[in-house]
Order: sequence, then structure tokens, then C-alpha cells
Amino acid sequence: MPSFRHPDASLYYEETGRGFPILTFAPAGLQSTIEVWGRPAAPINPMIELAGSFRVIAMDQRNAGGQSRAPITAQDGWPSYTGDHLAVLDHLGIDRCHLYGQCIGGSFLLSMLKARPDRVASAVLAQPVGRVGPMPATRSARFEAWVESVKDRPEATPPVLDAFYRNMYGSDFVYCADRAFASTCRTPCLVLAGNDEAHPFPISEELAKLLPRSEFIPEWKAGPALTSARARVREFFLEHTPAQ
Repeated sequence: MPSFRHPDASLYYEETGRGFPILTFAPAGLQSTIEVWGRPAAPINPMIELAGSFRVIAMDQRNAGGQSRAPITAQDGWPSYTGDHLAVLDHLGIDRCHLYGQCIGGSFLLSMLKARPDRVASAVLAQPVGRVGPMPATRSARFEAWVESVKDRPEATPPVLDAFYRNMYGSDFVYCADRAFASTCRTPCLVLAGNDEAHPFPISEELAKLLPRSEFIPEWKAGPALTSARARVREFFLEHTPAQ
């Protein structure tokens, strides 16, 4: 099975297709696993739709309910996941790739762009998560669903989970990065808008305006708009694929 150790985490991934690599991050919040790419919640499944032109890599995020597992600590946050993502690239001998992320995957890839922009040729963010306004007084239902999934883990104590939640969601905007970073990010990005509370349209719109090399698609989830978006995602990655 395609899994490996990184330092104290066990990370599971799958890949399909051939060509320049695309590392993908599935939706479903902290329960982001490879399997989610096959659900209706992911209108564009990169494992199928991009494999004809690219080497597409997907992974189970740590402690998401799939086959990747790591200790849960009060220090965990966006950099913990970025470390996992870079470890997958290193394990596969990939120096540079494209990124495709939906939902929480948008923040996963922005966190990587902060840490190692040199490893990323371009990025597509489909309905990125974010928040407009102050942090709510109660934790989100999706986070609570993840908490329920790790309730048998002895290290997942209430103080640890509270600290982890603040580390992940204590900031506004796209959680993992601020507006100053977005305005200086030089990586070409394609933003497919969100349209609900977890993926606010204003966040997608503002992010696309701030990113210096961005393109924005406001409608993409169904019908002719989805067909057009699927084609544009593929074209976008081809346009920004380095010459071999």
C-alpha cells in the first residue's frame, strides 16, 4: 500500500495518470480523504478528470478517518498539514508541482504557498473556506463531527482539542494566511467561488482580487458552467506547466 512514515505520522496517498504532478487536497474539512473526491460534493474530481494529462496525487489527511494517522497535540495547526504535504512530495521525489484544493484544500494549498512557493507552479482553489467577521462563540458542526471521530484517542483531551481548533480557525479570512500574504503571492491561481456559509462568496471574491496573478470563476458547480470550469481547470494547469 502507498504509505510511509514521516516523522511520527503515517501518511497514505494514491496516484493516477502520467505527466507533470498535481497534488490534490479533497474537501470535507478535517475529514478530508481520498474517498471524498468521488462524492457529489466534489463536482470536479481531479483523480479522474486530470489524469489524462497529469500525474495526479491524492492523500488522506492526518486523522481524517482514512489511512493517515498522527498524534493529536495542542501544537497542531496549518503548518502540521503543510509538513505532511511536503513530505509526500519529498517521498515521491517531486521538486515542483501544481496544487488543486477544494474547501479546506484551498487553505491547505495557501499554507504551502506561504511555506514553499518554490515548490508550486500554479494552484486551483475550488470554493475555499474562510470567515467573514469574528470567530463564532461555538465550534462548527463539521469540527464537532471530526471530534466525534477521534473520541477514542486518549491524547485528544478537551484542552488539546480547544487549542487545535484555535490554531486552525482562530484567524479570519482564509484562516491559514492573511490579506498581506495574499497580496504578495506571485503563484498563478485560479479561484472557483464558494457560495455558502463555510465557503463564503465574499472570501473567494476578495482572495481573487488580492492575489496578483489570479483568475476568478464565480459560477461553476452545475450545468454548462461546470463543463466550462472543468475545461478551464485543465487548460489553466497546462498553461502553467513548466517546459520539460
